[in-house]
Amino acid sequence: MTSTEVTTESEESGPSGYAAARLRLLQEKARSGPPRRAALAALTDGWLNALFTTAAEETGVGGAALVAVGGYGRGELSPRSDLDLLLLHDGSADAAALAALADRVWYPVWDLGLALDHSVRTPAEARRTAGEDLKVQLGLLDARPVAGDLGLAAGLRTAILADWRNQAPKRLPALDELCRERAERMGELQFLLEPDLKEARGGLRDATALRAIAASWVADAPREGLSEARRVLLDARDALHLTTGRATDRLALQEQDQVAAELGLLDADALLRQVYEAARTVSYATDVTWREVNRVLRARSVRPRLRAMLGGGKPVPDRTPLADGVVEADGEVVLARTARPEKDPVLTLRAAAAAAESGLPLSRHLVRHLASSARPLPVPWPAEAREELVTLLGAGEATVGVWEALESEGIITRLLPDWERVHCRPQRNPVHTWTVDRHLVETAVRAATLTRRVGRPDLLLVAALLHDIGKGWPGDHSVAGEVIARDMAARIGFDRHDVGVIATLVRHHLLLIETATRRDLDDPATVRSVATAVGTTSTLELLHALTEADALATGPAAWSTWRASLVSDLVRRAAAVLAGEATPEPEPAAPSAEQERLAIEALRTGEPVLALHAQTEAPSEDGAPEPVGVELLIALPDRPGVLPAAAGVLALHRLTVRAADLRAVELPTELGDSAGLLLLSWRVAAEYGSLPQAARLRTDLVRALDGSLDIRARLAEREAAYPRRRGVKAPPPRVTVAAAGSQVATVIEVRAQDAPGLLHRIGQALEQSSVRVRSAHASTLGANAVDAFYVTDADGNPLPDDRAARVAGEVEKALG
Repeated sequence: MTSTEVTTESEESGPSGYAAARLRLLQEKARSGPPRRAALAALTDGWLNALFTTAAEETGVGGAALVAVGGYGRGELSPRSDLDLLLLHDGSADAAALAALADRVWYPVWDLGLALDHSVRTPAEARRTAGEDLKVQLGLLDARPVAGDLGLAAGLRTAILADWRNQAPKRLPALDELCRERAERMGELQFLLEPDLKEARGGLRDATALRAIAASWVADAPREGLSEARRVLLDARDALHLTTGRATDRLALQEQDQVAAELGLLDADALLRQVYEAARTVSYATDVTWREVNRVLRARSVRPRLRAMLGGGKPVPDRTPLADGVVEADGEVVLARTARPEKDPVLTLRAAAAAAESGLPLSRHLVRHLASSARPLPVPWPAEAREELVTLLGAGEATVGVWEALESEGIITRLLPDWERVHCRPQRNPVHTWTVDRHLVETAVRAATLTRRVGRPDLLLVAALLHDIGKGWPGDHSVAGEVIARDMAARIGFDRHDVGVIATLVRHHLLLIETATRRDLDDPATVRSVATAVGTTSTLELLHALTEADALATGPAAWSTWRASLVSDLVRRAAAVLAGEATPEPEPAAPSAEQERLAIEALRTGEPVLALHAQTEAPSEDGAPEPVGVELLIALPDRPGVLPAAAGVLALHRLTVRAADLRAVELPTELGDSAGLLLLSWRVAAEYGSLPQAARLRTDLVRALDGSLDIRARLAEREAAYPRRRGVKAPPPRVTVAAAGSQVATVIEVRAQDAPGLLHRIGQALEQSSVRVRSAHASTLGANAVDAFYVTDADGNPLPDDRAARVAGEVEKALG
């Protein structure tokens, strides 16, 4: 059925016929994308034309037109799009007749449940409103007649375009500000896990803004790939509307697989990668276009004064040399007139490094020229090319814009072929802020601030750029990344030794943070394993800086002063081992004065004793000590069930456990005998910022131990009320025995979805397995918890392999 046939049927059948034809159109699998949007607009035009024509005859109103504006005016009707309509009239009809005409058009639309944005104005009123409201003016730029007096509608469109062009010096800066405010509020589409296809930066709003800029005749957007990017975003919105049945632009997690299937894509990752590619194209075009707009407007304001100063002569823009073959002209980096990209293979990286160092953007024409005519670099790269890459990576924040400009024309993939695998690749972990490729660049930006701490800044910067390069391949990304990084470092021109160091950094880039937060640093086996993996003090120094840069570039949940203190402690211990210092065998640490005081009090009363202390480290730059957490000390007579009871009480009081240490001590009694006590040292943080009183914690702990407080029931109530995302299913928990994790205990590692009372349930399972918990180390990243428990048998010895496996299985079963 053609669009004309559908329109004819709608005219003959009225609203019910239009609704039926509309439903059939949306259900046609063979017609989607631009053809379906055009057919839907044509179908709607025909129906509204019939409505308006009949209504105009019945009310006797002449000199009026029905005009589509905004998205409907552009013919971009998605299944649940609003109908943006303007009833335009010449002012000759009386108000009652005009109101009757409007009612006969608006009410049938509402009766079908379609969203309607409507107004009734004369051309003069429409122009005046547009002059006062930028959003109204933008909508009218796409005005298209649907029915009635076509000349009236055409006259309005001509006047609106003329006003827009005449007012461009004032309106374009206002539009720029509007786009910036929206981007600040909604974020960048290409990096969001649940992006808004319309409002986020790089979305459909920005694509529409580019059309408005082109209509002003001040500047035009880069056309390469822009129409295709717009199509991808519109297709994704169509599929989202059909999948959800709602007028939504937010691509929520639970709907992404269904939207991908509607579009014929493999999975949600394929969908996001396609959407991110489109958003990146729109974002880059937006950056380039606004830069050109500002340049033109600036030149218009300056040119009359220059001409007056120069006696009417035409000014010649300054060209400031930046590097060999590279100059600055009018605020952009361009090629010198003598530059020959086809004969100078290093020119691309030299221009990029010069732009980043000077904080200037690369000219779009320069990037396109280099992409089409630059001579490929030999492999391995010459020393100058390697140095220019390091300079580019070490420029800090300015690196990002330059790198994205090179990526927009495929230059990065030509320089580093393995980059294609991570380009626009989403990361399905809410801890991560960026896509894989942008995260790598951001890590290099963070590493640039740490280069004064290391002896080989070049190795740090390149390792930062490559540390997650393995995420484009199946399996452990650190293992795959080591192989890829080795090849890429050799390609870049590093010698064999440096290639080995970069490969080691990539392979072990998670080693320090995972060990520091999940292992017992007082266990010599922990420190020796790190020292063995790293090999040298210089590599350890680089790995320390890379760990911090990686975490800072991941997101706010990945790094804290507490994590930094743990990593620094591990690095200090590993450096001592690498320097040849003997590692002492583990001995029970003597209780601190505070712990001893609490232990004596617990021994005297026979009840738990608690104390809360805020911990701080050295003063920060502003002179104030920075908190590293709150220490909760508990001393109580040794008895079964202490770990699950204490963990449960902390969960009830909404305290997050970052680390825990449990030790049994013997203290002499007044009768000369010795009594067993448990000392628990917890590092905790309040979920909502305020800590409970120690007395309340103690009261609930006593009740939990004597059975009068049913922690399991209370936590079950909390869990039932916990908000969950519809359709999002967490992966099952995984409990493993860490091989060679310790010489003094068996290390049970638990990976699970974080939830209230998780540590309580783990403690219960370990308690039921009749093992003793020597220490516990909790680490939470986003929705994922990774906890390690050092356990022994009743005599304090590591568990035999078969028993350790059974304990791990019981814990996993309990969590499942």
